[in-house]
Amino acid sequence: MRALSIFYKDTRLALVGGSGILQAILQGLLLIFLFSLSREIGVLVPAQASATIFWLASIFSVVLIFANLFSYEETNNCRVGLLSSPIHATSIWLGKFLSGFLLLFLTQCSFFPASIVFLQLTIKGSLFSVFAVLILVDMALASIGVLIGALTQGKGSKESLFSVILFPLLLPVLLAGIRLFTIFFAGLSTEEVFSWASLLVAFVALFLSAGMVLFPSIYNAEE
Repeated sequence: MRALSIFYKDTRLALVGGSGILQAILQGLLLIFLFSLSREIGVLVPAQASATIFWLASIFSVVLIFANLFSYEETNNCRVGLLSSPIHATSIWLGKFLSGFLLLFLTQCSFFPASIVFLQLTIKGSLFSVFAVLILVDMALASIGVLIGALTQGKGSKESLFSVILFPLLLPVLLAGIRLFTIFFAGLSTEEVFSWASLLVAFVALFLSAGMVLFPSIYNAEE
């Protein structure tokens, strides 16, 4: 229940204020539009390029969304009050994770129509498969995003740079997402799906477990 309270509070502030999610949407749409200018008129963007652009826009959105979510507690040093309350750090992690996951998914709902219009994207594979991959990759992005948000808020510049170390960890997940989206966008029938999907599920489980274990020590650390 406490995790749901944090989820409701953060999501409501993000949607009512609109600053964090709006910036994420605008930045992602701008990225998609700029990439669309590189193609000649009438020439389709390859499926792999479309998938790469989509996930690049998602990565930038993760940074903005979670920086915004953790900034709420930094106002008037509310983080100290949150840590002093009987709420366990794991509940804070779960609330932030769920809120960031939902906000990321909402931003991506605007990326798909933009990709269809500007990149002339077509989905020839199963929509259910595309949705399943989207959910799995977003879970990994959100779990790392919580750690990035906890590292960058209320810390010095030296500690904030530690968040850069987390981005290379996402490479296997992004590669799996790009490859699977390429297969589904192009309507290819390949045996690679099972191997990439297995890799994706393994890393999602790893990131979720690591996030729950590492978050309390990161968020409770003194400035």
